[in-house]
Amino acid sequence: MTDRISPGLWRLHVLTDRKASRGRSHLQVAEAAIAGGADVLQLRDKEASSGELYLEALQLRKLTREAKVPFIVNDRLDIALAVDADGVHVGQSDLPASVVRGIMGPGKILGVSVGTVEEAIQAEKDGADYLGVGPVFEARGTKPDTGDPLGIDRIALIRRRCRLPIVAIGGIDADNAGKVREAGADGAAVISAIVSADDIEQAARRVKRLLSG
Repeated sequence: MTDRISPGLWRLHVLTDRKASRGRSHLQVAEAAIAGGADVLQLRDKEASSGELYLEALQLRKLTREAKVPFIVNDRLDIALAVDADGVHVGQSDLPASVVRGIMGPGKILGVSVGTVEEAIQAEKDGADYLGVGPVFEARGTKPDTGDPLGIDRIALIRRRCRLPIVAIGGIDADNAGKVREAGADGAAVISAIVSADDIEQAARRVKRLLSG
């Protein structure tokens, strides 16, 4: 396993996305994001077949292991286990977090997307290592089914009720990254603002600086 640190110290989560990458491969995106300071890399691909996703995950597993950056797979527990990823991130419509934790065991990282205090409390009980809270702001087309933005007040509310690290999700960019940290988030998960940028490395570096302030 990658030399992992506490999810509470991860500031910048970069999620790869086929639609947002402007023709660049997951590997190209990941290499630039890591060069720009990404603390954790998450593979997200809703279009690839299982075979394609497995091959993509193998490439990212090799890269992140060499870079000593934690590697998370979005949704797909089977792929995460197949490539020995450091963990998996699941949403409310995926396998229940308690089931995922039972299959993975205690040595892997489990992130769970939540939008309410009740979901956050349940995720904590189910063995989550961190919470993905959102959508905080309006998403930029990569996740059209996420619902209405919750706003930064939801981060503060969940922060008061849960001890787990909070990762803000949804519409995070250089203009609002500082706000989610001020509201109590430990870090932020970013797709479009970095993956769609002309210069991915530079965009990652800018957002990371704002999240680390």
